[in-house]
Amino acid sequence: MSTLSSLRTEKRETEATPTLRNATFEDYSGISALHDRHGFATKSHEEWISLWSQNPLNNQLYDWPIGWILEGKNHAIVGYLGNIPLPYVFRSRPILAATSRAWIVDPPFRSYSFLLLSRFFQQRNVDLFINNTVNKNAVRGYEAFRVCRVPVGAWDESIFWITNYRGFAASLLASKEILAPTVVGYLLSLALLTQDKLARKRLRVHREGGLISFANCFDPRFDTFWDHLQCSNPDILLATRSREILEWHFRRPLAESRAWVVTAGEGPELAAYAIFLRRDNRKVGLNRLRLIDFQSLDNRNELLIPILALALERCRKEGIHMLETIGLSLANQRVLDSAVLHRRSLPSWSYFYKTNDGELAKALEDPRAWDPSSFDGDASL
Repeated sequence: MSTLSSLRTEKRETEATPTLRNATFEDYSGISALHDRHGFATKSHEEWISLWSQNPLNNQLYDWPIGWILEGKNHAIVGYLGNIPLPYVFRSRPILAATSRAWIVDPPFRSYSFLLLSRFFQQRNVDLFINNTVNKNAVRGYEAFRVCRVPVGAWDESIFWITNYRGFAASLLASKEILAPTVVGYLLSLALLTQDKLARKRLRVHREGGLISFANCFDPRFDTFWDHLQCSNPDILLATRSREILEWHFRRPLAESRAWVVTAGEGPELAAYAIFLRRDNRKVGLNRLRLIDFQSLDNRNELLIPILALALERCRKEGIHMLETIGLSLANQRVLDSAVLHRRSLPSWSYFYKTNDGELAKALEDPRAWDPSSFDGDASL
């Protein structure tokens, strides 16, 4: 096809107004193809459906839209935005949150992309709209709907530790599209290792505060922990972390060893736990682990140190290249200040929220009302 014919075809497609409708489970193949066209990772059919069918809120919500579709000529899916319900609690009140997922529109129909986001924010039964995976291409779109930045954490910065220097160096060169001989990668990895050793920063671990260990499931202790956590923090907006919710989030990743749970126990009870999730970048060959969530009772933030140390040790043994965290609370940042080796700026701020409830909006202006993490929104889904 000639360039002129191609332009005419694109013009005709652009002039054809797409239809906006609710998404259905039968749309999976079209949505998956849309993901593939734009380089987005795609979940299996079963895992994608479980975002709603296995969601603990599923039986409480009627006619909940799983998202919206822009449908073009011949019923082709040319745009999609997912819509996932999430339970939160604030001041002993249940909060129904909605997180958007994968706002994707084919180029000829980009002028209609706001129809999807508009439908998301028009939901009247939702107390809180939240998203912590907004990328640089979507920021302006979200800001057009007067969303607010979450007032806690650095959601435009990653702090990380290198746990496999050769693998990390190779992925770094690949990310910069540098085709270098093996010896160059080796020299870069040696330079990074030397730099880290000279920094003289390390995790000072004191293990006498309880048993630190990996858990392969969420046992009844997590329900007890959640009860204590929400009772101790009534004035903080918290994503529900009951055993049922945690299993919905992480059952499949745990079974596939893509998620790690590390607990700090004192007797039969939990004092703290952290959840880590694989976030590999296959395009550049980077094996990466991310700290998704850390919670402790009685402000035991210092337990993050031995928990992180155990995770770093396992990363080294399993050949994972780096461990990172994004958006740490100020209290947790202070705990890690003496041990952070590397920081990198991210392309944009990623965590935004919006509420039409005036009382809730006023309360959430106070940073003390927040304890955000990557467990929020769809970052851990």
